[in-house]
Amino acid sequence: MTVSGSPPPQPEHGVAGELRQDRFVGTKDLASWPTRFGQLLASLARPIGGWIGPHAALVVILVVGMAAVVALSAVAAQVYDAVTEADGVAGLDQPLLAAAMSARVPWLNYAATGFTDVAGVIVMPIVAVVVMMILALRRRSWTPVILITAAGAGSLLMTIAGKRLIGRARPPLADAIPPYEHSASFPSGHTLNAVVIAGVIAYLLVLRQRHRTSRVVTITVAVAFAVTIGATRVYLGHHWFTDVLAAACLGAAWLALVITAHRLYLTTRKSHAPAPAQITDTDRPKSRQTE
Repeated sequence: MTVSGSPPPQPEHGVAGELRQDRFVGTKDLASWPTRFGQLLASLARPIGGWIGPHAALVVILVVGMAAVVALSAVAAQVYDAVTEADGVAGLDQPLLAAAMSARVPWLNYAATGFTDVAGVIVMPIVAVVVMMILALRRRSWTPVILITAAGAGSLLMTIAGKRLIGRARPPLADAIPPYEHSASFPSGHTLNAVVIAGVIAYLLVLRQRHRTSRVVTITVAVAFAVTIGATRVYLGHHWFTDVLAAACLGAAWLALVITAHRLYLTTRKSHAPAPAQITDTDRPKSRQTE
């Protein structure tokens, strides 16, 4: 029951909840595009969303993005070849592996092995699915399902493409800590997973966090997790440093594409939402306005 003369309570779930809760990060409106390129993307996304629906448009944009990341992996492979042949960044690989080997102690070996498995092919998908279901049910929206699924699929495609295009050998088994891995070394799939999955989960959480401190903590934890996973790959002798570096760059690029796709989705939702679900700049939550 509402007090007479007071505005009705604003919905926090579904489409209306997304427009109220997910459109703003601090004072930034994610459905606003100040650059010409962004405005061009938005002008292309709006009619597509009106034609096939916002969620379908989001899926289409992400599929196009996946094709782009596979192409990006091919370009990265060519650049990687050129760098390793010129002994550029790759000149750090052997010294950093040697430094990691000199720092090894039994307890840290066990800890690093256990921690790195979190970003592996078993634990990370489980974490992603659990978080995806919790967010989807709490928000009553398919958006977390689409974003997390697409993020994971893109990470997998980049890993497969990179390994097949380069086929780089991992560090010698004599320099690695078991259990050994035998697939191609470039790029580091664990690092890619950590950057992309932790990144998209952090992004979805930040959208609903009203305080700057909470957002900073969430982003810091996600970055620290990804960096630490990458460090364990070198420490354990499972990847060369350049494998980890390339994976982090590819993962960051794909994460940026996923976030851009979601912003275009919000833009489409804003354009085609029925009047009760619309939100103007003056209607944004006060806690976000006054930050």
